Amino acid sequence: MAVYAWKGLNTGGKAVTGTRDADGPKSLRQALRKDGVFVTEHREVAAGAGRTAARAGEAGGEKVSVFKREIHFRELVERVGTQEVAAFTRQLSTLLKAGIPLAEALGALSEQVDNKKLEVVLAEVRQKVNEGSSLADTLAAHADIFPELYTNMVRSGEAAGNLDTVLGRLADFLDAQHALRSKVSGAMTYPIIMVILGTVVMGVLMVVVVPKITSIFEDLGKALPWNTALLIFLSDMVGSYWWAVILVAAGSYVLYRRWSRQPKGRAVIDRLKLKLWLVGPLIRYVAVARFARTLSTMLAAGVPVLTALEITKKVINNSVLENVVEQARDAIREGESIAAPLKRSGQFPPLMVHMVAVGERSGQLEAMLENVAAAYERDVDGKVQRLTTILSPMLIVGMALAVVFIVFSVLQPILDMQNFVQ
Repeated sequence: MAVYAWKGLNTGGKAVTGTRDADGPKSLRQALRKDGVFVTEHREVAAGAGRTAARAGEAGGEKVSVFKREIHFRELVERVGTQEVAAFTRQLSTLLKAGIPLAEALGALSEQVDNKKLEVVLAEVRQKVNEGSSLADTLAAHADIFPELYTNMVRSGEAAGNLDTVLGRLADFLDAQHALRSKVSGAMTYPIIMVILGTVVMGVLMVVVVPKITSIFEDLGKALPWNTALLIFLSDMVGSYWWAVILVAAGSYVLYRRWSRQPKGRAVIDRLKLKLWLVGPLIRYVAVARFARTLSTMLAAGVPVLTALEITKKVINNSVLENVVEQARDAIREGESIAAPLKRSGQFPPLMVHMVAVGERSGQLEAMLENVAAAYERDVDGKVQRLTTILSPMLIVGMALAVVFIVFSVLQPILDMQNFVQ
């Protein structure tokens, strides 16, 4: 039997430490769980070290505060991804459908997750639920993991008594949103890599190769072609003032980020994004699919339409379209339909507006929005493929033209000298 020094959380959520004899880590966790302690860290120690640690644990305060700081640091470093939240949501839905009580289901899931931050949060959520708090209110205290959309749907499920069904819909929604983001980010990975590699190659050519070749032209004392003179000038600038180029680029990026966070700057940038060739339609279709999927999921969960629109507005990620949704919310408050302000704005596709109008008239708005989301997500697939198909050869051609310019600028003076000698 070994001696283990352990750290954990008691039933009150406070950090505790101590030592205990156990046959192994599993036996240690089981024994402490019976005492109401959730083990977060343990290590095997010698008997003397175990007694020392026990005395230190009994001494109290300092080690507890240190361990709290360790937990806080771990929470800051470790992030909880959307896929982890979606997996937890689906598993919780399954356990609830099987008739397992909520607190017991939360306890079982907290012991299975790999993410330490999520593990600690779920242990706290379980404790609060045991004390009588609602699941939605407890999750709302961890807005960095469970956003407002999530907690509002959970609150509606608790009020309607169909929490298991709502959690299943929520898990489907999170999976769909993650898949949509993955499609777009995956499509941009190859062009970004091409741009980075092209920049590195051009930098090496301008700093290392070009100066060695063009140095022979300086001794000739002859006028150089404009393209060769431009190449030498650019090479000297990059080679001699590379630090200034980096500073200017970094400063421009910081100023751009600061300006883009201002309401006016963000409005200008978002409006420009929607007008960009190739990229604009993709951004619009992604926003429409996200709007339809989110609103459909929340309405199906029983969230009031005004609350659903307020939350949906925040997930669109484009201030121009957010303003349209805000106008629709105000119109509904005054007795108007959702489709009318969307149509007046001209920012949402006509087909989408027509389907929303039909859904409102037929009383099947949730189902119609689900169809809209599915249709525009398919369109996103097509536009992503088109964007990738067009961008890849454009980047290759751009890099080829840059290399051709360098080669031609270097060879032209050499050919001119040969013609002069002949």
